[in-house]
Amino acid sequence: MQYYLDLLSFGPEGWGDELLAGALVTISIALATLPFGLALGLAIALAKRSRSWTLRTFATLYTTIFRGVPELLTLYIIYFGVQVLLQGVWSALGLPGNLEMSPFLAGMVALGVVLAAFSAEVWLGALNAIQKGQREAAAALGLTKWQAFRLVVFPQLMRVALPGLGNNWMVLLKETSLVSVITLQDTMFIATRANVVTKEPFLFFGAAALIYLFFSVISTWGFDRLEDRANRGHARAGASR
Repeated sequence: MQYYLDLLSFGPEGWGDELLAGALVTISIALATLPFGLALGLAIALAKRSRSWTLRTFATLYTTIFRGVPELLTLYIIYFGVQVLLQGVWSALGLPGNLEMSPFLAGMVALGVVLAAFSAEVWLGALNAIQKGQREAAAALGLTKWQAFRLVVFPQLMRVALPGLGNNWMVLLKETSLVSVITLQDTMFIATRANVVTKEPFLFFGAAALIYLFFSVISTWGFDRLEDRANRGHARAGASR
């Protein structure tokens, strides 16, 4: 038992500090991806509701592609393929040096475009749940389209979309483990390296599982609080009727 505790301890003899650093990378890339993916997803959802056939077609193709292609393949395409493409453009412009994409940025972009495809459907469902009369009332009050969206539509949109976005976040947390294949030293990367050195797969992959589980439990609690807060006024209005 002491042997396993020593392996998980902090310091030069244990892997505790490396696992902690990997956990910080995991939550960092998830938090960096979330606003990018949700904002892009909202833009895709609005494009799906656009009067422009071009925008609707683009948005439909986007969600079809990135919901259908495996996340790992998307990660490889962006990290290796897009990097080669950017380097080609860089060289064609006659600029000196090499243009390299960091694993963190590549992981964030890859996970973000996939998150956008799934969150777009959540946003779209929430947009469809908001009655058209809300926008008409805002226009009657003299609000511009942007003001109506920011002050009237978006607060209601968040209330309706939060459960689905919470599920998207939970999936994103687990998908961060994929970035280990492009050498980003996240939780999964450290657990794999520790297993290779110590030949203790159950110990280190079990520790990685507990780290992901810890983040999931905290996230579930956080989203429950957000949903309670978002539904507070709505619940009172429903009770008064």
